[in-house]
Amino acid sequence: MARFYRYRLPPWARYCLLVCERCTLPIMIFQALRTIFIPTTFDIFLLAICIGIFLAFYLKWI
Repeated sequence: MARFYRYRLPPWARYCLLVCERCTLPIMIFQALRTIFIPTTFDIFLLAICIGIFLAFYLKWI
């Protein structure tokens, strides 16, 4: 099975991936602040998903 390689994607898909990668940190910070002030189950679940996506980008899994 071939490994996923982001640079083989079309330019528009690489650009979308880059935009998503750049937007994850501000969204994660906003969600963390929201979870601190108004903690609900949904907020905690959403923060966990944001952290997972951020780590996937940071560790080059995506």
